[in-house]
Amino acid sequence: MTLKKEIAKRKTFGIISHPDAGKTTLTEKLLLFGGAIQEAGAVKSNKIKKGATSDFMEIERQRGISVATSVLAFEYEGFKINILDTPGHKDFAEDTFRTLTAVDSVIVVIDVAKGVEEQTEKLVEVCRMRNIPIIVFINKLDREGKDAFELLDEIEQKLGLKVTPLSYPIGMGYDFKGIYNIWEKNINLFSGDSRKNIEETIEFEDLNNPELEKLIGSKASETLREELEIVTEVYPDFEREAYLEGSLQPVFFGSALNNFGVRELLDCFIEIAPSPRPKESDTRLVKPEETNFSGFVFKIHANMDPKHRDRLAFVKIVSGTFERNTAYLHVRNGKKMKFSSPNAFFAEKKQIVDISYAGDIVGLHDTGNFKIGDTLTEGEEMRYKGIPSFSPEHFKYINNADPMKSKQLEKGIDQLMDEGVAQLFTLELNGRKVIGTVGALQFEVIQYRLEHEYGAKCYYENLNVHKACWVDPEDPKSEAFADFKRVKAKFLAKDKRGQLVFFADSAFTLQMTQSKYPTIKFHFVSEFERSKKAKTSH
Repeated sequence: MTLKKEIAKRKTFGIISHPDAGKTTLTEKLLLFGGAIQEAGAVKSNKIKKGATSDFMEIERQRGISVATSVLAFEYEGFKINILDTPGHKDFAEDTFRTLTAVDSVIVVIDVAKGVEEQTEKLVEVCRMRNIPIIVFINKLDREGKDAFELLDEIEQKLGLKVTPLSYPIGMGYDFKGIYNIWEKNINLFSGDSRKNIEETIEFEDLNNPELEKLIGSKASETLREELEIVTEVYPDFEREAYLEGSLQPVFFGSALNNFGVRELLDCFIEIAPSPRPKESDTRLVKPEETNFSGFVFKIHANMDPKHRDRLAFVKIVSGTFERNTAYLHVRNGKKMKFSSPNAFFAEKKQIVDISYAGDIVGLHDTGNFKIGDTLTEGEEMRYKGIPSFSPEHFKYINNADPMKSKQLEKGIDQLMDEGVAQLFTLELNGRKVIGTVGALQFEVIQYRLEHEYGAKCYYENLNVHKACWVDPEDPKSEAFADFKRVKAKFLAKDKRGQLVFFADSAFTLQMTQSKYPTIKFHFVSEFERSKKAKTSH
């Protein structure tokens, strides 16, 4: 099969939502249709039920939330579909923001009772900034919730989207009878039995046909006709071009837990969702069908398999083909590297692949060579742009609770920090270690993983820091810089790369320091060094 055909077969998308809207459940049901799993797992699992496939970290199973993005691939109707299931919890938004750089489209899941929630607003804003095509799935229709028009209005107002329903509910909550599929012109009757893989679907071109009354009763028929008339008057017709540009968002209704409305979503998705899209690098726009391989690291996961202590770098292939045992250039290090066992994913199950195409995600075993945002190419000097880095907002001292395990603790901290979930700082004055995170829940996850994956125990002490600022002096040999380092010695630390960081304990302190030392720049993210190096090297 030609490169173009292989790329056209691929659909890589992310699923985003507020916690608990049913994102992981939807992922499970999509995999079920793809034949990738025989029986979907429940997220809120008791011991008997199978745990959700995409939540494979132990802590996720216990808490019933996803804390790391997982990658799942399956085949459906001749397409190769790559799903990136992202954490919904705001403390893990960083992981989700980075993942959005690796997807070509997204599905946003909204809870019928809660409507649009805060985390959804933030994530959709990122998608809109990048013009990522969005499909909306309104979930949990078998529960009491807001009325369909109210939800559609809320999505338009709060998320700034322009929607068009491609399916429509027949009743809701206790009265929920099924869905009219506007896209395929058929009716799907709801039996409430999630064990049935496919619900009963009845072709129904003409809603004025009296057969409708026999199917759903006269009251529901009347309501459905009225509401669909409003839909055609109020909402624009679906246009694929507008959807691909990010200016029109189709909406589907369903109940993922009951496996209802999911097939309709998937069938429409494979028809309209984009194949791999071009991506901007610092030198040019790279197209997927170019023959030369290029890709970038958007995530690093330590300990995919605790028995083997392996780290995987997740690479999104942007162009060409990635082949096993071929040497590729690691642009930041300037070194050529070969990979003997690149992995394709199915949650924690991995298989070695000989060749992957633009749009695919491959996992590369990593001994510490990769950082998030690194670019791999066949030799071209370029870097992919737009991988976000965040300024930590919570800081704590990390202390060893078991002196016999200091090596394990050091190794664990080192590897977990490379995942980009938190940052490690070492105080200049006394060498104490400080961890900075974007969300407070990260501390708990780090503590849990250090103990269960590395056999190391730690405890934290609070530290009053308002902001960590990366220090960038105009002249490192100047008197002013020497004075700054002397006066602020107590508040200086080095990050993992050895860059100097200033801990400001309040906004006022930061302001005073900036005005006292005008020749020193203070950056809130560590990424400034890249642009500096780029300037000097060009």
